[in-house]
Amino acid sequence: MKRGQAVMTLFEIRKMSAHLPNPVPRAGGVVSPCSACNVRHLTLCAALDDREVTEMSAIVSSVELGPGEPLFDEAEPAKNVFNVTAGAVKVYKLLPDGRRQMTGFLFPGDFLGLANEENYAYSAEAVTFTTLCRFPRKKLEGLLEKYPLMERRLLGMASHELAVAQEQMLLLGRKTAREKVASFLLMLSRRAVQRGQKDNPISVPMSRNDIGDYLGLTTETVSRTFTLLKQAGTITLLGNGKVELSDRKTLEVMSDGA
Repeated sequence: MKRGQAVMTLFEIRKMSAHLPNPVPRAGGVVSPCSACNVRHLTLCAALDDREVTEMSAIVSSVELGPGEPLFDEAEPAKNVFNVTAGAVKVYKLLPDGRRQMTGFLFPGDFLGLANEENYAYSAEAVTFTTLCRFPRKKLEGLLEKYPLMERRLLGMASHELAVAQEQMLLLGRKTAREKVASFLLMLSRRAVQRGQKDNPISVPMSRNDIGDYLGLTTETVSRTFTLLKQAGTITLLGNGKVELSDRKTLEVMSDGA
């Protein structure tokens, strides 16, 4: 992405904030940015009322990343956790032989950076221009003890992450390349609905190489499969990373391995 395009994306994201509800003032008259978040209902903060959000905002800072910029690397000290508020993030692990295994793609509302140990278990990198809320881990743990509903919300998000990981394991199993790509596109469609967006057309901002590393396919195989689906009239490539699911029924049959 060119520098001008990234700046435009930032402008568009900030422009959206002009239509958000009035923010709740913090103590001392300082405005809380959290209460004006347009994806608050998807995030960790969804379980909090306005007073609690004001307290939460005191420990939150914002992170902005351009396409390809790292958020954190595997094995770094896990000092912070993050909520995606705009854009997309890819998470991956590096194998001992230097190969990369893409473990997931995260979108607005998704949480990342949780670690059972003191270090991050994977690396995270922006796919597009991305904004995130950053929570210092120790301070967040203190709020979780204070607000059980927020802790319950976090557990629910962790359960969703586990379900996504299980879905990927199925994708990496015995499915063919065509079945994997069909399943991937349908997954993106379902994730869009969960964020309150239309299920078709879908945004596919990640590269063919990233998709291949996620599905266990070569970049060439991913590109060839997209072309075959396009030629069959099953999908339509609209440009700007948009894909129309022209024949959803056929994709669903493919995804089921039929």
